[in-house]
Amino acid sequence: MPREIITLQVGQCGNQIGGEFWKQLCLEHGIEPTGKLRDLPTLTASGLPSHTSIDTSSSFPVSSHNNSKGIVDDRKDVFFYQSDDEHYMPRALLVDLEPRVVNKLNNGPYKELFNPENSFIAAEGGGAGNNWASGYRQGEQHHEQVLDMIDREADNSDSLEGFVLCHSIAGGTGSGMGSYLLEALNDYFPKKLVQTYSVFPNWDQGQSDVVVQPYNSILSLKRLTLNADAVVVLDNTALNRIAVDRLRIENPSVDQLNSLVATIMAASTTTLRYPGYMNNDLIGLLASLIPTPRCHFLMTGYTPLVIPDAVNQSAIRKTTVLDVMRRLTQPKNNMVSANTRP
Repeated sequence: MPREIITLQVGQCGNQIGGEFWKQLCLEHGIEPTGKLRDLPTLTASGLPSHTSIDTSSSFPVSSHNNSKGIVDDRKDVFFYQSDDEHYMPRALLVDLEPRVVNKLNNGPYKELFNPENSFIAAEGGGAGNNWASGYRQGEQHHEQVLDMIDREADNSDSLEGFVLCHSIAGGTGSGMGSYLLEALNDYFPKKLVQTYSVFPNWDQGQSDVVVQPYNSILSLKRLTLNADAVVVLDNTALNRIAVDRLRIENPSVDQLNSLVATIMAASTTTLRYPGYMNNDLIGLLASLIPTPRCHFLMTGYTPLVIPDAVNQSAIRKTTVLDVMRRLTQPKNNMVSANTRP
């Protein structure tokens, strides 16, 4: 039985990351932007899912996660559910205090994918003004509407395992309202896991136009420490460095940086969506990563990185297991600006 996960996208950054994440999942599971299934995914000779055609002669040999026809037994139900007309819809809530980003998702190429009932925009539409206190207050003010949406999604799940929160900790909505939602989830769903993908601000204060981002970050960090079970730390400074140095992009756009985060999110949830021998649910995945409950801030590394839109990216020359492991331990491939070497 799949253990469902509900995704909460809070604020401008959270919704932009979430939009790229759902694009990635749709590509991996063969779901069109309209929500319809393209065709049944099969494994190619390289062992990767293919959605072009069902050809059992070229499929990977049948294993524990293939059936007798070589068709991949993927668990779409973890992040998607089927509506009455057999559309696949994300178990996602799009929450923001100003309408720009949510409306862009709801009017973009994937507008038919999302459930319109799962979008929340504050009636005032003025946002939180990069102020943690304003975001927290408005979260408290609108908590009934948002929690009703969460309850509806939870009731729609057979065996809900937990929540994934996408947000930034430097702004107003992602930090303030995200903090309030973390506390509310702990109160309303005390036995469910809460994992966050938190984007941390640039180290250099001169690169930011948010004067109060240190205060927003400290206030959010308290809630991430007390109310989250796992926090995947993503650093804007490191993301920019990877895009410039590794992908040879001179001026990386926000969408390109978000696609890096979406790649990490999709890769870290692969074992949840494609059944294998271990880490088939979130609790099993986190149990091996978190030594003590408070020590739950996780660093991420990924290689080889490829962005489809990048023109000058370097070619991938060698991908042996040893070479990949060596690259993963290099600080320049970590998506956090921290020196891991003693």
